[in-house]
Amino acid sequence: MPRSQHHPLPPASGEPEAATPVADRMVALARYIESRPDEPLRLADLAEIAGLSASHLQRSFKETFGLSPKAYQDALRMRAFKQALRTGQAVTDAIYDAGFGSVSRVYGAPDRQVGMPPSRYGKGGEGEMIAYASRQTALGLLMMAATDKGVCFAEFGDDEETLHEQLQKEFPKARLAPSGASESPELDAWMVALDEHLCQNKPRPDVPLDIRGTAFQTRVWKLLLSVREGEVVSYTELARRLGEPKAVRAVASACGRNRIAILIPCHRVLRSDGSLGGYRWGLDRKQQLLEKERSVTAE
Repeated sequence: MPRSQHHPLPPASGEPEAATPVADRMVALARYIESRPDEPLRLADLAEIAGLSASHLQRSFKETFGLSPKAYQDALRMRAFKQALRTGQAVTDAIYDAGFGSVSRVYGAPDRQVGMPPSRYGKGGEGEMIAYASRQTALGLLMMAATDKGVCFAEFGDDEETLHEQLQKEFPKARLAPSGASESPELDAWMVALDEHLCQNKPRPDVPLDIRGTAFQTRVWKLLLSVREGEVVSYTELARRLGEPKAVRAVASACGRNRIAILIPCHRVLRSDGSLGGYRWGLDRKQQLLEKERSVTAE
């Protein structure tokens, strides 16, 4: 197969290439990669296109997007693969059409990429049992759901119908089973423990988690588990601890994608100026959580 011809990226706004900000070049390069999801792209070729050394490109791309150019292309392929499976395409056909090149490239990938075997993801999690229950807490209505591995969903909301819709959106074809204390005693115990943590200042329950997200999101969420009660950290500091000091926006985005409230304590992340920043379950809840934790640790 003849090798593809690679051309330098067009300078932004007609500026000379050398004057184009590196971040702009990284965005343009990401668009270039997006337009060629099936094409093998060597780092050296991408560096030539961007007008940078290979090491400079690798570092700058990772600082901008939180992952390497190769990982970015793999993520695009995984997205195309999952979309194809959802339309009913055969697993093997979807693997090759997405550009993976071999079955082992998908089945050998880390579980965190898909969160379940590809054939089951293609069916929206069909065959997977997820128990769920809801409970009024000091911070409002909470719905918690768990697989046999642990809690995969814990969200606050105004009504059960909306929360159930959110759960269905996350796991569209899994078997969602409403569960009481008798059907799922562990889930009930975890919810009671979390409620007691909120209203009686008991320790945050240490429950098993079934964390599902991209590789980068998973790294952020696992790092959040090390942020202790009463401690707060900025998005900038979290990115530094992660070893990705320029990936502040990606870190903030990962925090916003967390669907396991409190147990993965994204509420402990603030802006660099000390302001609250965002919180998917409302800034009032975030403020209440932080004030409660400060008062407990001050005692």
